[in-house]
Amino acid sequence: MSVLDAPVSATAPVAPTTGLTPVFVRLKLALLRNGLRQSSGRRAAFIVSLALTLLLAAGQVLGLVLLRGNEHAGTVVVLLTGVVALGWAVLPLFFPSGDDTLDPTRLVMLPLRPRPLIRALLVSSMIGIGPLFTLCLAVGSVLALAHGAAGVLFAVVAVPLTMLLCVALSRAVATANVRLLNSRKGRDLAVLSGLVIAVGIQFVNFGAQRLGQAGGLSALDPVAAVVRWLPGASAVASVDAASDGAYAVAAAQLLISVAALVALMWMWQGSLVKLMTAPDGSTLAAAEPDRTGSGRRGLSALLPEGRTATVMQRSLRYVARDPKTKAAWVTALAVGAIVPLLNAVQGTGSVYFACFAAGMLGMQMYNQFGQDTSAFWMVALTISSPRDAYVELRARAYVLLLLTLPFTLVVCAVTAAVLGDWRSLPGALGLSFALLGSMLATGAVASALFPYSIPQEGAFKNVVPGQGGLAWISIFGGMVAAGLLASPVIAATVWMHLADHHDALWLMVPGGLVYGALVAWAGLRIAAPRTANRLPEILTAVSKG
Repeated sequence: MSVLDAPVSATAPVAPTTGLTPVFVRLKLALLRNGLRQSSGRRAAFIVSLALTLLLAAGQVLGLVLLRGNEHAGTVVVLLTGVVALGWAVLPLFFPSGDDTLDPTRLVMLPLRPRPLIRALLVSSMIGIGPLFTLCLAVGSVLALAHGAAGVLFAVVAVPLTMLLCVALSRAVATANVRLLNSRKGRDLAVLSGLVIAVGIQFVNFGAQRLGQAGGLSALDPVAAVVRWLPGASAVASVDAASDGAYAVAAAQLLISVAALVALMWMWQGSLVKLMTAPDGSTLAAAEPDRTGSGRRGLSALLPEGRTATVMQRSLRYVARDPKTKAAWVTALAVGAIVPLLNAVQGTGSVYFACFAAGMLGMQMYNQFGQDTSAFWMVALTISSPRDAYVELRARAYVLLLLTLPFTLVVCAVTAAVLGDWRSLPGALGLSFALLGSMLATGAVASALFPYSIPQEGAFKNVVPGQGGLAWISIFGGMVAAGLLASPVIAATVWMHLADHHDALWLMVPGGLVYGALVAWAGLRIAAPRTANRLPEILTAVSKG
């Protein structure tokens, strides 16, 4: 039992809060030390993380020092500091368990006042690998910008102010959302961090390409001119302004950071008081739901009767509520739209890049039963014949089409509009339909022949240990097979372009739609008896997580 979990005697006198900060610092160090004593693997991970952080920080400081005197040093330093401050703000939302030793909910039963408590939490939060990296960044930034006595004076204030601002921002965000982060929605948010990473990579790639086309760092000057007035970077920007002799600008930028720090501390204190005094949903009686009325409502009223409607509603609930399924769908939607549109904006893409959207969403057909995990046994009990298996797979394919077809139409149309190439739009639509139908077919077969389990824990674990080979065969083998199935439509589209029959490309829309529907129907027919005959094997494979 840690000190935070120890019971407080009702007769014990209230300890003075004047020495609360040293107590919390020693407590943080003790918790860190005791955590490292638990296992050699944990110690090794901490040592490796610390070494890599120090190596990266040293390289960062060296690079910033080499920027000293460069005309674009201020731009680079301001933007880098702003990005790090943004990271401090959003990381607690995506990795809520990153520092659970300072979870304020563990202090609810202790007789502590808010102001001394936030001071103690703020200082103890300075201990860790993240604060060390930020400190190196702040020191390197001021070394790159400080010139003259005024610059050095502002630098002495800017370094600790930047550190305090970043840590206070992180703690204020975490405290305000601590109950959310400990709930199912919080776990959903952590899983969706993969989406942020995937989308962020695309925007970084786009920014790097635009920067290269613009001819240098001068293209970032307008952005830096705005960021230097934002609290996360204004303290460091004041060093640059003071070194250039703009003392009024430097003082204003420094005051922005001071005011932001005061506001964050005030907001943090308010959230802490509410968290430690207000009851949460677990202590309040839940309102009795309204059970009046009957019959089918909403989407269920539009769906066909029987098993199809039941399966479709279940699959749609998975998309809306299951963290892993939701993350996979949102990531596919985002990346499927970003890749063709960013290439179109840069003028280097093609309308046919919009087929990437259909490909990303078609991948959701693979491993259909693995998404059910151990709950698949209830589905298996309802499958007694190939006909039952066919209806089950067909309903799941309907859900995918319900979400994919309108999305594909929108992405293809917007890409064509950005590029101004409307002649190629019918060909792109026909290819998308054919590719989607092929992926439905191969995905249904792969779900029956190569099912694997999806672990529920961990935001980035999509396959349980020992089933990686099955996942590779299912997804990548199925994608290759889908490409081969769609090859007739691909060949016809290429021939029309080479033969300059652009006016006949409109035939690819009904052609690709009919071809994709026939291929999908054939794949479902092939997969149905295999699913019905392999139910015990499928149930064993998907229940391992």
